[in-house]
Amino acid sequence: MLNKIFKEKYNLSDRVIELDKIIYEKIKEPLEKLNEVYRFNQLKVLSAFQECRIREPHFAGTTGYGYDDLGRDVIDELYANVFGCEDALVRHSIVSGTHALTLCLFGVLRPGDRLVSVTGNPYDTLKGVISSEGTGSLHDFGVTYSQIDLKDNLPDLESIKTSLPSDCKAVLIQRSKGYDWRDTLSVEQIGEIIKTVKSVNPNIICIVDNCYGEFTEAIEPTHVGADLMAGSLIKNPGGGIARGGAYIAGKSKYVELAAYKLNCIGQGKEVGPSLGMNREILQGFFMAPHITCEAIKTALFCSALFEHLGFEVCPSPNASRGDIIQAIKFGNPELLIAFCQGIQKGAPVDSFATPEPSDMPGYDCKIIMAAGAFTQGSTTELSADAPLREPYVAYMQGSLDFECGRVGILVALQNMIDSGLI
Repeated sequence: MLNKIFKEKYNLSDRVIELDKIIYEKIKEPLEKLNEVYRFNQLKVLSAFQECRIREPHFAGTTGYGYDDLGRDVIDELYANVFGCEDALVRHSIVSGTHALTLCLFGVLRPGDRLVSVTGNPYDTLKGVISSEGTGSLHDFGVTYSQIDLKDNLPDLESIKTSLPSDCKAVLIQRSKGYDWRDTLSVEQIGEIIKTVKSVNPNIICIVDNCYGEFTEAIEPTHVGADLMAGSLIKNPGGGIARGGAYIAGKSKYVELAAYKLNCIGQGKEVGPSLGMNREILQGFFMAPHITCEAIKTALFCSALFEHLGFEVCPSPNASRGDIIQAIKFGNPELLIAFCQGIQKGAPVDSFATPEPSDMPGYDCKIIMAAGAFTQGSTTELSADAPLREPYVAYMQGSLDFECGRVGILVALQNMIDSGLI
């Protein structure tokens, strides 16, 4: 029955169908292990919903100034509960993870302060926020930036301990690999970084870019000392339901400063209408552990398949995972483009479209993005994107459903085969 739909609806060859069976058998055991983390996180979220007494009035929206928005306020409480921290700021009006991190940085940094990235280069879209000239960046406001690179793709704790500048006000820690070729940092590793930074100066503010990482482990960076962390709702915590938004979580005084930058000094979290978005933000957060697990299963299948075919993958099928991203090194642009175009073919939305490399705001080279998603730019849904530069690595992430993600990857492989590239 499956073979019939594979052939009639997805045009998969016998070779690809046989590979699907081989790979699924290889990953049955690690797939089951992923369910353990999912179950823990799902029960943790359920408990938080009960403790916060989520009820029907919380689904209602407000307009205008948004005073006394019960749903908005309880969402902040819910996130803080699940993430084990003092406070949170969750808003549909924060348009991306980069926007959330920008609010964190401008909230806590002042002219003359220094920001240090202790995990090497920040993500591409954050570079302009930090150092571009004449744009209102941190640089324009007199904030100095420096970085401590990774050593052998791992945090260089010794250099952090000995080389952290004395005028450092805040450090930036990027959990995910971004467009680098490295393993994503585990929460344990992030905890070690924070411990090392605090041993130099306990007043340094530790800010974590947590995008793609939520619910991949049993704890989050705020459980191991992060003063602030931020992420996007069209990634893991939105559960494939939230249509936009982002969150900031951490210590109350720093969350409040970020809220002042989002809204107005003196009003901060007390204003901002939810405009009827509360229900989907709440429902998305409830679904987030399940959807994140589906995405990780899809990434695991992708990793095992392309490693079997002889490609370098990161992480490997047997590695621990700290985010939902799967990187595949193709080595040439034609293979990379064929893979991304195949992912688009396997999507539920815009499957007929053909993505092409193009210029995008915030990036220094052409980017190809495959995203047949219900929400524009949602990387919780099956997607793949890549910068068109050597060594031509595709970054695949998401899938609301493992079986759909699995067939999407098979369609991508078939597209590469049909193109005569492998």
